[in-house]
Amino acid sequence: MFFYTKEDVIKLTPQWTGERMEDGRPKVPASVLERMRKLTLEEVWGRAYSLGYEFQSEGHFMTTHSTEDHRLVGRALTCVCVPLRQDLHEVATAESREFGFKGGYNKSAVDRLVEDDVMVVDLFDKVVYGTFFGGNLSTQLKNKTKRGGAVVWGGIRDLEQVVKIEGINVYYRGIDPTGIGDVTMTGFNVPCRIGKATCLPGDVVLGTISGVIFIPSHLAEEVVVGAEKSHVRDIFGFQRLDEKVYTTAQIDTKWTYAMWQDFVNWAKEDPRAEEYRHLTWDKELEDAAKDNETNSAQVRL
Repeated sequence: MFFYTKEDVIKLTPQWTGERMEDGRPKVPASVLERMRKLTLEEVWGRAYSLGYEFQSEGHFMTTHSTEDHRLVGRALTCVCVPLRQDLHEVATAESREFGFKGGYNKSAVDRLVEDDVMVVDLFDKVVYGTFFGGNLSTQLKNKTKRGGAVVWGGIRDLEQVVKIEGINVYYRGIDPTGIGDVTMTGFNVPCRIGKATCLPGDVVLGTISGVIFIPSHLAEEVVVGAEKSHVRDIFGFQRLDEKVYTTAQIDTKWTYAMWQDFVNWAKEDPRAEEYRHLTWDKELEDAAKDNETNSAQVRL
């Protein structure tokens, strides 16, 4: 009912056709995660938005570490908590024990993390007695995820200890010295709401200085390709603006065929484009050539 089994997670994510993790979550390849790490939130958001996924990002967070030193990237493992209601608490606790949880909800959830995971927690924006992570659990977070972290729509504690843990980042809403209390976990590896965004288990999580975005697993590689194309075009565009070759009006609108040719030639030669040479631009050149022919025909008329 509350704690999703492997079969439940598979049923929840039917569009993923690749390898799965032991708990059923989609296992987006590590190579895709590494490519995601180099992109901006806006570049990733733009491609996801164009595919119809509008409600995937949230920006109202604090972070335990500099986002320049450690971007948050990984596969989501989700938790949902609600304010304490005793009858519900008894049912959920009994189910958690059958599921294999021992002790506190947050401790048992963290123990289920694996490498490259990001724990995503809907704690209904609770900060006082809503501190999902403190020093000990953040240490375990690092031990389990290696380079992942967490997104908490709620609080943390022991910030002075957590900031000294290298290799993770935690996005959170507030700090309080109280421990977690008066909450019940009603979801593990289930759909989860973070602010105005929706996250499913196995989503790719990207956290930057701009906030957090959750990318559906079955779209992760397509989104990365689209975002990489946007990223390398921006590098080219900034250079050509500095050189005064084009105006902002030209760069920020549909490119002409001549501009696309200029870009493709630049991408073959410029060292900054080297890591993006796996991308292909045939479709963009074809579309620009068609536009060029249409415009030429209209001029002749």
